[in-house]
Amino acid sequence: MQIFKKQKDLNLFLESEREKSNSIALVPTMGGLHDGHLSLVAKAKNLAEIVVVSIFVNPTQFARGEDFDDYPNTFENDKFLLESKKIDVLFIPSKEEIYPHGTESDYKVGAIGQILCGAFRPSHFDGVAQVVKRFFEIVKPNYAVFGEKDFQQLLIIKSLVKNLHLDIKIESMPTQREHDGLAMSTRNKYLSDIDRERAPHFYSVLSAIRDLILGGKDISEAREVGINSLSKSFEVEYFEVLNANNLTQIETKTSEIIIISAIRFGGTRLIDNLVFRRKNV
Repeated sequence: MQIFKKQKDLNLFLESEREKSNSIALVPTMGGLHDGHLSLVAKAKNLAEIVVVSIFVNPTQFARGEDFDDYPNTFENDKFLLESKKIDVLFIPSKEEIYPHGTESDYKVGAIGQILCGAFRPSHFDGVAQVVKRFFEIVKPNYAVFGEKDFQQLLIIKSLVKNLHLDIKIESMPTQREHDGLAMSTRNKYLSDIDRERAPHFYSVLSAIRDLILGGKDISEAREVGINSLSKSFEVEYFEVLNANNLTQIETKTSEIIIISAIRFGGTRLIDNLVFRRKNV
């Protein structure tokens, strides 16, 4: 595994690989790696000859008062995990490498970035799109791999590729879960022992509401059941049942459904979702 801190050095290496007709897959991360990230790496290794994993905690996707300064830094363990997976490149740029001309951006996500998580973190997705766009410019990958736990983010990145006419194929991997159903997340490290015991209830409620809908219960009624159930244990930011293709309201013909939610408890914010197909549609 080669480690690069400078764009120019990374570009020299990648150009030499392109000359050998080797394809390149990118896995952008903010570090704090876990098995969810490693599933993305495994996918990338199946897609391309050269796998680039980046670690960069992007300041433009954090609002004032969020956990930018406290975001888990586990670099030595991250490096060990990536070496064990035999990736080709670890890219660990500085803020100046990513934003040499400052952090202003002319790309705006639009309406899809203003709902759900975007309603509570108004500048978040513009920052995500900004940094992903920069990594695409630097690495010029054939493929990029993202997790489906951040489902809204995944759709926004697909939209970015389409809007900018980029020749990059976006691939995704299902949410990886702990043995008790909790979605793997770097921010799970923030949970106290007591909160960690309560956290799996989040996924249990999502699963129960999916089963209600598949059993024929009215979607709006099922949503209310989900909100009421979660509210007994957590502060619910949002809990929605939407069209999984575009995060719009469900119509009669909608077959792919997503239950998507964000909660807060014990000072920690968690997100999760379930995508499923409605029967007989």
